[in-house]
Amino acid sequence: MTLTVFLGSLLAAMAIGMPIAFALLASGVALMLYQGIFDSQIIAQNFINGADNFPLMAIPFFILAGELMSIGGISKRIIGFALALVGHIRGGLGYVAILGAILFAGLSGSAVADTAALGAILIPMMVQAGYDRNRSTGLIAAGGIIAPIIPPSIPMIIFGVTSGVSITKLFMAGIVPGLLIGLGLAIVWWIVSRKENIEVLPRKSFKEILQATKQAFWGLMLPLIIIVGLRGGIFTPTEAGVVAAFYALFVGVVIYREINLKELYKAFNTSAKMTSVVMFLVAAAMVSAWLITVANIPGEITQMLTPFMDNPLLLLIAINVIILLVGTAMDLTPTILILTPVLMPVVEMAGIDPVYFGVLFVLNNCIGLLTPPVGVVLNVACGVGKIGMEDIMKGIWPFLLVEILVLVLLILFPSIVTVPLEFLTD
Repeated sequence: MTLTVFLGSLLAAMAIGMPIAFALLASGVALMLYQGIFDSQIIAQNFINGADNFPLMAIPFFILAGELMSIGGISKRIIGFALALVGHIRGGLGYVAILGAILFAGLSGSAVADTAALGAILIPMMVQAGYDRNRSTGLIAAGGIIAPIIPPSIPMIIFGVTSGVSITKLFMAGIVPGLLIGLGLAIVWWIVSRKENIEVLPRKSFKEILQATKQAFWGLMLPLIIIVGLRGGIFTPTEAGVVAAFYALFVGVVIYREINLKELYKAFNTSAKMTSVVMFLVAAAMVSAWLITVANIPGEITQMLTPFMDNPLLLLIAINVIILLVGTAMDLTPTILILTPVLMPVVEMAGIDPVYFGVLFVLNNCIGLLTPPVGVVLNVACGVGKIGMEDIMKGIWPFLLVEILVLVLLILFPSIVTVPLEFLTD
């Protein structure tokens, strides 16, 4: 009954248009009233404690780093580098989009930011070269969800804080799955682009490739700095966020000299607004997480999943189907915040590696960003590509299918995640 009260109040609050953070607080209050333990001090205390968490400090710094990279010229030089490498291949701009998505993923960790940045530059170029607008926009959107999987990843930070799992291990475990998605998208693009009558860009000379590499060098160094720093224990994920922000600021001001005071103020302002939304959501979710534990909702979920507890594979399939369905109606961050405290006790009881599960969980939620009706990345891509939801669904479906296939492969073969993780963290 407690599960019904929690979900019923949460869905009712969302149905009347209440913002998800306030809906979480409302569902928490409803649960407290049902149990007869309502106390405003408990709500306030858990709300404050939810935001007062050192690892969460990585979020504003990575958000700021992404903004500084965009205004500081790093983003456009990364795309220029990708163009120089693969722009001349048939369907080359599609491969540029995929390579750019992988490189951007190592810079910002935000699917929305990467989709907007790549789409604004590449979609007009692809349409002008004769590519189908719907398919091009779909590819950009599908590539955008690589960002929350390859480190640095904001959703993995949130999952790590909520679940108590090592954020560094989550970062390292996301590298191979992110690259697998990129490979899958490239294979599908090779198949679909052969049928299109498109303009092939001229091959760049070795000198031009060298020049593009030189221009993008400082941007390409950032993912390497973060991975090496985390792998070598030089800094924590939170400190990595500070390093990324300072590095992006230094490159934009001193090396590329494209950041002025007006642009800097705008970047700080935008980052502060985005951070406040995320942190308020996290704080509100921590109230619900505490009440979920007190109300023993994980115990109820465990009983529901008892038939699958003896078979980790069936359990993972059942859980991922649930996540996939929830992801179609709810954004990534709220889904992580709501389901993590519910599912983690079940996962641990079944003996499933929590880091491995975290990668599956985040990837599944990222796929939800590409599914209507909520699909945040879909909406961003529609805006950038200037097409409707129906049009983008026509273009994105083959890429969405291959990303679901990657998720299935990771469920069936856990070693794809666990073996590289052992190598990267030992």
